Amino acid sequence: MDGRGLLSSAVAAAMVMGLGCGFPDVPPPIDNGTTGGDDTTSSPSAPTALDDTGPVADGNGSSGDAGTTGLPADGSGESTGEDLLGAPYPILFAHGFFGFDELEPVGGVEYWYDVESHLIALGETELCFGQIDPFNDSIDRADALHQELLDCIEQTGRAKVNIIAHSQGGLDARVVAHLAPDRVASITTVATPHYGTPIADIAVGILPNENAGAIVDWLVQLVGQPLWDELGNETSFYDSMVQMSHEGMVEFNAAYPDVEGVLYTSLTGRTGLHAGGEACEPDSPPPPLFITDYEGDLDTTDPLFLIPEAILSDGVLSQEPNDGLVRAIDARWGEFLGCVPADHVDEVGHLFGDSPGIGNDWNHLEMYAGLVQYLRLRDL
Repeated sequence: MDGRGLLSSAVAAAMVMGLGCGFPDVPPPIDNGTTGGDDTTSSPSAPTALDDTGPVADGNGSSGDAGTTGLPADGSGESTGEDLLGAPYPILFAHGFFGFDELEPVGGVEYWYDVESHLIALGETELCFGQIDPFNDSIDRADALHQELLDCIEQTGRAKVNIIAHSQGGLDARVVAHLAPDRVASITTVATPHYGTPIADIAVGILPNENAGAIVDWLVQLVGQPLWDELGNETSFYDSMVQMSHEGMVEFNAAYPDVEGVLYTSLTGRTGLHAGGEACEPDSPPPPLFITDYEGDLDTTDPLFLIPEAILSDGVLSQEPNDGLVRAIDARWGEFLGCVPADHVDEVGHLFGDSPGIGNDWNHLEMYAGLVQYLRLRDL
């Protein structure tokens, strides 16, 4: 395999983070129940419109409620007695399954491709990037993300953080909100499998499927060398698959409902030439411009996702929107903003910031800038 082929395979493997594709036979609710949906009584008020001027935070902490006690980075929970600043709160990015900060075996490529430099150029300098166990289940991973949150608070002097998470990282963030409810201002999930994945069901043998052999072979190829060798026995791929099965996520959602006072927002991608439909309809308020501007754009299926996308779509002519790994209906949580024309890899800018597809002008950097601006307009 040549250098680009190795890098493409490694990055592709890293992008399976969450492997969320939804459970095909049991559609989840999209209401405001205790295991998800909007919490309008506790969330910050929504803006009525969103312009396209970019992030508006000036970093001076002039808005929002300031904290009263500092927290040490060692996670002891003992107060330092120092006042902490209020909003605008820093952004903590939480990667997904098989995620990383920089992937050293293939030249230090970033998971969130060029997102940090793009946001800094727009004036957003308080950014933190989590680095946690790339496999394991979200209960174990959340311990490390919790520590990253405490480190981010210590570094920035802010009382809370906003978490933007991709795929399984959104599940990690939901656990962290229970570990530190007073330190999480918001959680924004991008293509998080909140209601499970048939890929996990098939992989662990819960869901019989004629494509089981192909799915297992696909996973083995992705979750393979050279990345697996770095991890050894320090992680548990199987545990994460069990948790992200349909039954595993039913249990997870019951254990980790929304935390009062935390804003939960979600969005996802759509590929396979899916136009959207009911599953992509946003909740109130109206979706921001980085979604509505691309309502007419379609994304072709990347060869990487041909097998899982075919399973999710349940046929070539199906219009069940998904990003190649996560169905839109399974990614809805809290305040749903809609779907963007992108697959699971495009959502974080890979491979290497290239165009998501022929004739598709959608840009992941614009999306993350828009998400940050959306939080700033909520005084977060």
